[in-house]
Amino acid sequence: MSLKRDHVRDGNRRIIGSVTTGFTGAFDTIVRDGSGGYLGRTSDRFRTTRDEHGNLVSINTADPGLLIKHK
Repeated sequence: MSLKRDHVRDGNRRIIGSVTTGFTGAFDTIVRDGSGGYLGRTSDRFRTTRDEHGNLVSINTADPGLLIKHK
């Protein structure tokens, strides 16, 4: 399996973040901001979203959109 990066764009087609999936043996997704800074991760296995400090953002959904702030 290979890594896959999807860019998240705003209404003006500017990149505001990215989501990287495909880590070997992992069920996590890494979420980064538009400049490549780490925002957090989501877990498809546990259906959770955690911020950059490891704090739970959501315990019932693995949604990268909870970490990417729209401007």
